[in-house]
Amino acid sequence: MSDETTTIEELKSKVKAFSEERDWQPYHSLKNLSMALSVEASELLEHFQWVEGKEAQALLDDEAKRTAIEEELADVVIYCLQFANGAEIDLATAIRRKMEINAQKYPIDKAKGSSNKYSEL
Repeated sequence: MSDETTTIEELKSKVKAFSEERDWQPYHSLKNLSMALSVEASELLEHFQWVEGKEAQALLDDEAKRTAIEEELADVVIYCLQFANGAEIDLATAIRRKMEINAQKYPIDKAKGSSNKYSEL
């Protein structure tokens, strides 16, 4: 499996099957999944706490640290996929729609090279 050859639907199906095989559906309410997603995102953030720029990039050059970061990122995505399954959200449609909204909020001529929020452009 790689990003180039795997669809979102394939990932959603694998995550769903993994959960169903373990009979975890009773624990996977949308509230619980959103909370778990927040926890996993915080665990990803923890790797980058107190480091900046080149130090953050250097973490990815250390094999053990990179593996730990990849695992936390995978946990975040897995919970996103589980949430999408539970809420019956088509992620590709949601992402495409949100990107269109973002393109209007952040027009290239105003947003390029700026980290300002759309209301401050």
